[in-house]
Amino acid sequence: MSGYVIGVDLGTGGPKVALATTGGRVLGHEFEPTPVHFLPGGGAEQDPDDWWRAISTALQRLLARDLAPLGEIRAICMSSQWGGIVPVDASGRHLHNAVIWMDGRGAGYSKELAGSGLTVPGVGYNAFKLREWIKKTGGVPTLTGKDPVGQIAFLKHERPEVYRAAAHLLDVPEYLTMRMTGRPVAAHDTIVLRWCTDNRSTKGRGGVAYDDRLIRMAGLDPAKLPELVPPGSIVGPILPGVADELGLDKGVQVVTGTGDTTAAAVGAGAVLDGQGHLYIGTSAWLSCHVPYKKTDILTGVASMPSVVPGKYWVATIQDVAGKGIDWLINNVFIPGDVFETGERDHGTPEEVLERLNRLAETSPPGSNGVVFTPWLNGERTPVDDRNVRGGWFNISLTTTRADLVRSTFEGIALNARWLNESVEKFTGKPFGHLNFIGGGAKSTLWCQAMADILDREIRQVADPVLANVRGAALIASVALGELTWEEIPDQVEIARVFTPDPANRAVYDKAFATFRALYKNNRSLYARING
Repeated sequence: MSGYVIGVDLGTGGPKVALATTGGRVLGHEFEPTPVHFLPGGGAEQDPDDWWRAISTALQRLLARDLAPLGEIRAICMSSQWGGIVPVDASGRHLHNAVIWMDGRGAGYSKELAGSGLTVPGVGYNAFKLREWIKKTGGVPTLTGKDPVGQIAFLKHERPEVYRAAAHLLDVPEYLTMRMTGRPVAAHDTIVLRWCTDNRSTKGRGGVAYDDRLIRMAGLDPAKLPELVPPGSIVGPILPGVADELGLDKGVQVVTGTGDTTAAAVGAGAVLDGQGHLYIGTSAWLSCHVPYKKTDILTGVASMPSVVPGKYWVATIQDVAGKGIDWLINNVFIPGDVFETGERDHGTPEEVLERLNRLAETSPPGSNGVVFTPWLNGERTPVDDRNVRGGWFNISLTTTRADLVRSTFEGIALNARWLNESVEKFTGKPFGHLNFIGGGAKSTLWCQAMADILDREIRQVADPVLANVRGAALIASVALGELTWEEIPDQVEIARVFTPDPANRAVYDKAFATFRALYKNNRSLYARING
């Protein structure tokens, strides 16, 4: 294997940029934060210029470390958050802030598009449209508005001048690819959430393609849709001006961008059929690859075209995971109270997580009966419910801060168990183990809690926060022909294995039953309060 590649992972909180060998060994990485703007009515936006400045800053800082000869860097691949929309002009200049995956302002329009007419009881979708979407795409636009169909409809109706001026409406990975190359392209895996492609085959000429009827059903303008290209393929060389701006050689090749979920699977080493991985970052997901297209409309689990040729990945998302820990730190605890310092800055994220772990460890498994529900921004899978909200249940005068902290970790794990049940039902086979990645996988307490609560072996991937950016680098290596997909699992190191503790089985089964009942018994109340 020869040369080096750059992997970029633009998360909601900012980009990680890594330099790796074409064998997937990360030599160094940098991170730069970006803000999120939360707006009335469920809005969530980010400025694409903030993304670009952060990527450029992190990349130049990385290159300044002289970890590899500049002329031997051969390719760059952008992984990023997705399920959002960036309206751009013909040159790729954005015309409005990016409307990101958390934005639900298009919910009313999504319901008009997908739910009018004869609806299916209990799900709210038009029966005929639902059948057509499921048959061809494997999924359906969410009624919460938190996907490009709802977001595009929001722009069309409430930002009409932006919509009219847009030459292309791109998802985040596509925007980054266009900014690098000048080409407005979408890969088979990133186009999925516009629900306008026939995904019944991912192979050959009869593979993923735009479908005129689906385009009309989703309310899209075909002229604003990007060209479709194979995932994991080379789009072209980097633009000379962009190479100069970023400090890269002009011969660097740009590989089609991909969503963070698919890059994470690659970076977790879970690319073969049935190999599962669990991600806990700002959000959470649990996924694996399968050789077929399938949909479970009741839980919102579906298999979508993957970056791996001929494969589908099981698509799931839970809205709030690690973001719940951020909320706990920023809104519940008082400086100097729990964090051993009187300053507003509690320390680095690693230091804060370690302090929380130490505090949580003083509460027993089950948090003395306290149950936390992490639905702080609604939920997506296995229930598509924008109205549900989180909180602590069963607090008493004997409840301690340690109980509150541990129950927050455990509540996110209970939500992951709920998700795991749906995924295993979908695939028809329990996971023997799950590769655990994301910031949450750095916590040994969380790793053990996941093993105990899910009753599955948890394999902590080495450098778990680098999984997405490692995945982007590995995709670039495959596009260059330096690796095959089958070789990827052997390139990913497992740091530690956590096995379920039978002593905790009963307490966590009881907690999970309570967790499920909290949603079932209160969903109508949430709808009345927040609908």
